[in-house]
Amino acid sequence: MRFGDAINHMQNGGKVQRHGWNGKGMFIFTIIEWEFNTDISGVDEIETMPFICMKTADNKLVPWLASQTDVLAEDWMAIRDD
Repeated sequence: MRFGDAINHMQNGGKVQRHGWNGKGMFIFTIIEWEFNTDISGVDEIETMPFICMKTADNKLVPWLASQTDVLAEDWMAIRDD
């Protein structure tokens, strides 16, 4: 699938990954709302905007930004929850 199709899939609550990603269990998904706590005064009350997040191979979450290669790739795959 193309990146635009992957975006649509994520906007509908799905997860996607590139066929060529080497890390086992890596995928990306959208976060619509994220409640968080920080030690920075006045930040905890600020509303977050939706963003794309990656679940890494070492089981962490990190905001994700597409490269030019990612955007033009046609090897995106939907991840099914089994």
